[in-house]
Amino acid sequence: MAPSERPWRIVKDGVALRIRVTPRARRAGSGGIIALPDGPAVRVTVTAPPSDGAATAAVLKLLARIWDIPGSALAIAAGATGRSKTVTVTGDPALLAARLETWLTRTEEVSA
Repeated sequence: MAPSERPWRIVKDGVALRIRVTPRARRAGSGGIIALPDGPAVRVTVTAPPSDGAATAAVLKLLARIWDIPGSALAIAAGATGRSKTVTVTGDPALLAARLETWLTRTEEVSA
């Protein structure tokens, strides 16, 4: 996948991942890249409602579980109250990018 097609970019202390959240979904999950006007994003669904930060908290909890990383390594960098968000993942940027690439490849194989 070309760097311009990736929904993440390497930042100083890790990676920044663009996501598009669907709250009040039937089930929580993630997968697939969707094209947004300002670039690609990973689709994430949560069952929590979009009120009082419940959906945002559910997103961080879900991503920590899926990627098997501590929740403290995740933070919302932009879009805390919107559906489009940027999540920062703290850690070794090269290791995280490789992990995201592997996860995304597996996710695309399952959804294909």
